[in-house]
Amino acid sequence: MTGGHARPYAPTSGAIGSRVTRRDALLQVTGQIRYTEDIRLAGMLHVKFLRSRYPHARVLRIDTSRASAATGVIAVITGRDVPFNRVGAIRQDQPVLADDRVRYLGDPVAAVAAETEEAAFQALRHIDVDYEELPAVFDPLRAVEPGAPLLHGDSNVLARQGLRCGDTEKGFAASRLVVEETYRTQAVEQSALETQIVVVVPDTKTGVTVYTPGSRPFAMRTEVARVLKTDPSEVRVVGVPSGGAFGGKSDAWLEPAASVIALKTGRPVRAMLTREEEFIASTVRHPIVLHYRSGVDAQGKLLARQVKLYLDTGAYSALGEVTLRKASLMCAGPYRIPNVEVEGLLIYTNNTVSSAMRGFGVPQSCFAWESHTETIARRLQMDPVRFRMLNAYEDGDTTPGGQVLANVGLKASMREAMQVFGWDERGGE
Repeated sequence: MTGGHARPYAPTSGAIGSRVTRRDALLQVTGQIRYTEDIRLAGMLHVKFLRSRYPHARVLRIDTSRASAATGVIAVITGRDVPFNRVGAIRQDQPVLADDRVRYLGDPVAAVAAETEEAAFQALRHIDVDYEELPAVFDPLRAVEPGAPLLHGDSNVLARQGLRCGDTEKGFAASRLVVEETYRTQAVEQSALETQIVVVVPDTKTGVTVYTPGSRPFAMRTEVARVLKTDPSEVRVVGVPSGGAFGGKSDAWLEPAASVIALKTGRPVRAMLTREEEFIASTVRHPIVLHYRSGVDAQGKLLARQVKLYLDTGAYSALGEVTLRKASLMCAGPYRIPNVEVEGLLIYTNNTVSSAMRGFGVPQSCFAWESHTETIARRLQMDPVRFRMLNAYEDGDTTPGGQVLANVGLKASMREAMQVFGWDERGGE
């Protein structure tokens, strides 16, 4: 940065605009890549998890005695065996293994380490758990109503994000047309070919080496060290090629749980989710309820926009606050609007945990603002592309978040797409 202005981007190599071969492409297609599942170590144990049968319940009693005595079982642990039984990228609100409560269907309650996967699966059947079922809430709008079941503390709203520029009330007062709509998006499971997996090797009485395809190795080290109550220097994280992630391998809970068992048994362990568990217990894209209200003048220029977002983060926070910030910052869309007001809420529910997935809340917002754009254009009886052209960002425009834009290619992209598609010849259909 010089003189308060960003330097224009200049490519430093011939890669841009050229065909570039991935360094690992040949290894991938010839099957030579070694994934975490390919790691086989002498004496390695297999870890499986007992999961909650209820979306919300108190855990009254856990009896692991029969499972501990089962053939091939080396160790059974519960939350009582975890030195610091909390994980979380931003706030530590998620138990590694359930403490006194479970908050979603599939919440891990206990873990078994056995000589074989089959022995570990069989032992899970011998763990006895007594629950007291509690009322549950699955809709973020219901979760913020008075009297809704509470998951943590005295409120299901764990974070808020606001954004404001201009004066929306004046903008609406000057508008010829005001359009108000609500949209909903659903949870999306990343469904990588490789399910969640980790291999952990105990190095010392307090130290481990963690082999993981996770995308945040330094965060993993911090989480594991915190859970083990050891110094981060005692935790070594080795990044293994990922068999797909799309954001779904950003959070650490499998790594800490496996690390606790590795230290307890003194043997290498492997924890790998089944495909069914992947759908039940791994993180998903945030479902969001998005309420849009927009005002335009007689010529079709956007004058004001209010957006309220209700992000369903599920039972625990994970990377929800990052998603909330990005969704709130971007949800007004790529259009020049002088008066914008955004309010975003991140809300606990008894659903599967939501966290990182490509776009961090922006794909959901994009679906809503573009659907809303179509509605406004129809109400104005304007060609929807012409309406977008009239309002699209240009160089020098300032976003509601205060960013001055440069090298904006939106209008040029739309013109080229119109030409390739033959938009005018097709009558805009």
